[in-house]
Amino acid sequence: MTDTATTSAATAAPTPVADARVLVPLALLALYVIWGSTYLGIRFALESYPPFLLAGIRFLGAGIALIAFLRLRGAALPTRRQWRNAACTGVLLLGFGNGLVCFAEQHVSSGIAAVAVASMPLFAALFSGMYGEWPNRRETVGLVIGFVGVVVLNLGSGLSGSRIGAFALLVAAMSWAFGSAWSRRQDMPSGPMNTAAQMLCASVALLLVGLVTGEQLPAHPTVRATAAVVYLAVFGSIVAFSAYLYVLKHARPALATSYAYVNPPVAVLFGVMLAGEHVGPYDLAGMAIILLGVGAITLARQRRAR
Repeated sequence: MTDTATTSAATAAPTPVADARVLVPLALLALYVIWGSTYLGIRFALESYPPFLLAGIRFLGAGIALIAFLRLRGAALPTRRQWRNAACTGVLLLGFGNGLVCFAEQHVSSGIAAVAVASMPLFAALFSGMYGEWPNRRETVGLVIGFVGVVVLNLGSGLSGSRIGAFALLVAAMSWAFGSAWSRRQDMPSGPMNTAAQMLCASVALLLVGLVTGEQLPAHPTVRATAAVVYLAVFGSIVAFSAYLYVLKHARPALATSYAYVNPPVAVLFGVMLAGEHVGPYDLAGMAIILLGVGAITLARQRRAR
């Protein structure tokens, strides 16, 4: 642009596109690092807190804090339809997606949990077919490679010793993938209110599951476990989940799910360095094959989009 007035106006009020060019990379960085570390945070929190009450408390606290902040700033509450859609999405993404990860980490290491959840984009590619976006030949090759990686991962010591943990992690990945695909086509609350509504709805479901299954809050939780719960609520829930929903709305689905490339190595690194976790050859091979499959799907979708 050559007009000075127009240039000044653009500088004073950045367009949504300009905002997205800055915020999308920052949101992705938050997803890569924070969500990669939350697997270890869950393991530390499980030292004192049972899995479903842990997830329920985490999202209840984060949801109440976020919705109170938004209301103070004048944000409108979701409509009845938006509450319904937020409840369905929250139960899928956070109830099944996160609650089952917490459950599984009672039986498997945090790094292995992250590797198994890395299969999520594979399921996302399948669920997109429900909306007429069936995988093409290249994407199908990626799917086959990815599921081979899941099989190899299940042969390793990390998951082979706990079939219930492996099953819970795969259901968690499928639930997150389906919830992400479904929510993109629904009338959802706007901005951060979407995050708050989903967390509040999911927390109710998680707390009910915890109470029905006989879970109880610890009488004397450790300091590390309580600090982990706070970290999960503030950074893992409010910061990172808001970043995910922002990227999901303002970028291609392949980019929104690209955290699946980075979270497993980050989680494995945190687990090995800070918790002394062990990763075997089958686990590493499974992670490499899964990420290869995810990469093939992403590249194929980018090529098809062009």
